[in-house]
Amino acid sequence: MRAIFLFILAGVSEIGGGYLIWQWLKNEKPLWVGIVGAAIMILYGVIATRQEFSFGKTYAAYGGIFIVMAVLWGWLIDKRLPDWSEWLGAGICLVGVFVMLLKR
Repeated sequence: MRAIFLFILAGVSEIGGGYLIWQWLKNEKPLWVGIVGAAIMILYGVIATRQEFSFGKTYAAYGGIFIVMAVLWGWLIDKRLPDWSEWLGAGICLVGVFVMLLKR
């Protein structure tokens, strides 16, 4: 449960930070929005180190969770409904995450 919590927290941090930087650079939001986004991205890097897995396993598994969270972020925050191929791809990635994490 701790690992899943950390993966979700890292995902929210990376996607949220990246989203704020995106808003600053692509949508002409104020500089402070980009600075807050950068600070949140640093927080993401710290959160990832709290995992008990090796670096490679942590980042590989996180990649799959990140994909699922990015699809959900686009749907819930950007109000863009994912199509069936995005849901299928995210589901396949999530299965891969569970396979990687079966053995510590």
